[in-house]
Amino acid sequence: MSDASVLPPKLQKIIQMMGSVPKAIKTELLLDFSRQMPALPEGMKDKLEQVHECATPFYAHAELDGDAVHLYFDAPSDAPTVRAFAGMLAAGLEGETPANILSVPLDFYAGAGLQEIITPLRIRGLQAVLVRLKRQVTAALQAQR
Repeated sequence: MSDASVLPPKLQKIIQMMGSVPKAIKTELLLDFSRQMPALPEGMKDKLEQVHECATPFYAHAELDGDAVHLYFDAPSDAPTVRAFAGMLAAGLEGETPANILSVPLDFYAGAGLQEIITPLRIRGLQAVLVRLKRQVTAALQAQR
């Protein structure tokens, strides 16, 4: 299990908050995050990459703006689990530096206890989203060189 103290501060706060509440409240928090998934800006749809490991059609894109990473997601409105992942990642990682995003461990969610309420298949989807974002950040850094 990852040490939450190595996470970017906003993501660390989310993980600690979720880890400190009972299962029923975790579910409510995830529903809140699903409603908080940012809307996709105009013209962004063509830049999105599908995360095929997700059971539901899910698309992600990470973009560099100076030393800040901006995250974009798209998922069906009737897919609360993947929308919750997007909302959680957006709330925890939006605007972070590339180094901070690249340092997030794949099991960052463990301290939140998500495995208590989400199936292993969905957890693998969440990890795949993070892997995709990291790969896109790495590619954006290489393109700047």
